[in-house]
Amino acid sequence: MENSSITTGLRHAFSYEVPPNRTVPHLYPEAPEFVPMPEVFATGFLVGLLEWTCVQLLKPHLDWPAEQSVGTHISISHEAATPPGLVVTAEVELTEVDGRRLRFEVRAHDGVDTIARGTHERFLIDTERFVQRAAAKAQ
Repeated sequence: MENSSITTGLRHAFSYEVPPNRTVPHLYPEAPEFVPMPEVFATGFLVGLLEWTCVQLLKPHLDWPAEQSVGTHISISHEAATPPGLVVTAEVELTEVDGRRLRFEVRAHDGVDTIARGTHERFLIDTERFVQRAAAKAQ
């Protein structure tokens, strides 16, 4: 899984218009505590958007889908509320490659405010091996 095209300095940006179903009340619809909360972009969905942007950056450098990556750590701020209809742009930069462990600087803005910044780590995996281990764990 050694891929020399995965190098520090790679960057990618991805823009996403926040729909109403990506707001806090929709994060866990079965959680009655979330239902009355403000309808703004949920932190959980923000994390997913940052991960998605990192996956988009990596995909052309992998033997996709036999090779993929999984998130292993995230440390971000969520600094401003974003109502539905605004476009969030996630920007990621690969800042460290340590074998199969990858570290990214991540940032997001909604056209008005910087809404998030921090770091994210992903780990390159052999998809088949990973799925087999997860299935064994479920036994």
